[in-house]
Amino acid sequence: MIGTALAAGLLGAALALTLFIWLGYQVRTGEPTGFDLTVRAAVRSWESAGVSRVMWGASVFGAPVRLLPLGLLAAAAFALRGWRRGAWLVVVTITGAIVLDVGLKTLFARARPEAFFDYYPAPTSYSFPSGHALVATCFFGGIAVLLSHRLQTRLAQVLVWVVALVLIVLIGGSRVYLGVHYPTDVLGGFAVGTVWVASVALGDRLAERRRRRA
Repeated sequence: MIGTALAAGLLGAALALTLFIWLGYQVRTGEPTGFDLTVRAAVRSWESAGVSRVMWGASVFGAPVRLLPLGLLAAAAFALRGWRRGAWLVVVTITGAIVLDVGLKTLFARARPEAFFDYYPAPTSYSFPSGHALVATCFFGGIAVLLSHRLQTRLAQVLVWVVALVLIVLIGGSRVYLGVHYPTDVLGGFAVGTVWVASVALGDRLAERRRRRA
């Protein structure tokens, strides 16, 4: 029988997949939804110098191009600790995130909204789903899954997940705050990233069970 945590993860993945399918249906025309316009207006009203600095930093340092090298460093660290399967799964998770980002953006071909704050250089890729949100979910969520499975104390496991979730939400939220993505883009990135992380986690757990039985 599968464990409670894994069962909860699979349920979460099913809900995330359902959310992504629903979002895909909502954005199929390429036009912003009422939800997008309402949230963009609300977020715009939160503007302040301090918030802007935090959001710019989250957007810059949470970009896929910066998370990819960190993924390779994490894989190397796992390998040095003797977690060879974990190292390979980090690579698989990040690679899958990039493939999903490019493929889904091309499939939906949604134009980006007009950015706030004279954002430069303006992103040239399509808008749905958000690559920042997708890759951040896969990177930090994937690392949390692989680490928490191997950490010994409950406190350490909780801390890993808290840090991961805060960074994921901050990076995704920064893209809405800066106006370079619609809120539905970010939610789509979170959703598909969750599905992919859950798939990798399932593979990790099944491989661990086979190893123990052998």
